Amino acid sequence: MKLKSLAALLLVLLLCRVSVAADKAKIVFISGTPSHGQMHHEHRAGNMILAQALDQSGLAVEPVLVPHYGYPRDTSVLENAATVVIFCTGHRGHVVRPHLEAFDALMKAGTGVVMVHWATEAEKGLPGEKFLEWMGGFCDLDWSVNPHWRPKFDHFPEHPICNGVEPFSVDDEWYYHMRFVEKMKGVTPILSDLPPLETLRRPNGPRSGNPTVRQAVSSGQEQHVAWAYQRPSGGRGFGFTGAHNHVSWQDDNFRKVVLNAILWTAHVEVPSKGCPSRAPSDQEIKENIDGKK
Repeated sequence: MKLKSLAALLLVLLLCRVSVAADKAKIVFISGTPSHGQMHHEHRAGNMILAQALDQSGLAVEPVLVPHYGYPRDTSVLENAATVVIFCTGHRGHVVRPHLEAFDALMKAGTGVVMVHWATEAEKGLPGEKFLEWMGGFCDLDWSVNPHWRPKFDHFPEHPICNGVEPFSVDDEWYYHMRFVEKMKGVTPILSDLPPLETLRRPNGPRSGNPTVRQAVSSGQEQHVAWAYQRPSGGRGFGFTGAHNHVSWQDDNFRKVVLNAILWTAHVEVPSKGCPSRAPSDQEIKENIDGKK
């Protein structure tokens, strides 16, 4: 083959490779520093399970795991991101709190966001206001509560995030009584159940109980622990309050809800049977956990 022909062929292959990469939705994972003992709040290991599942799904996605704890030191990793998945400590320890302005610009540009477990908790004031703009709701101190319980998820809305999801029940620390946008405009509850009164057996406190949540549960108001939000500007957000227990990722439906939500917030079509993934084995679930080399 002549050199000119070979060079032309290599150029075509390179352009094809670039084109394929450009067609994939970039999904960036941000992991918070360790906050609990092993197998609880496994921010990095949990994100790795989700990223690996997406990488092996065969779908047009490009998962990118920020290689260190916390907000990206090199913020160029966020450029052209279709969505950002955040699993970290909440409230004043939230990775986004010192970067509200920059992250807000990202959200205003249409990038999606998925907040997992404690990452759904924002500080009152500007952080809470931004969380409402980004994902339609947040865990609010002296309003929301964080009990461990086993909800039964047996009914789902007609929404792409629910594709392929079957009734399931997982014992975890499911926060509920979220602070949502007015009249729930743009919010679609994804996982809901009526918590038993025993979830409020603790005295009133910032995360344990308050008169408003006690009245809501005693009057039979179903509580939403995962929700989708369609922003008026076109971007999308998703809040998911489970995943305190790392082993919860072994449940196929638990995992599928979050994977589907990542696709949806990235504007990637969710397969009719949901995002395919394989459950981590008992050995695999303990890999990559914090404190383990």
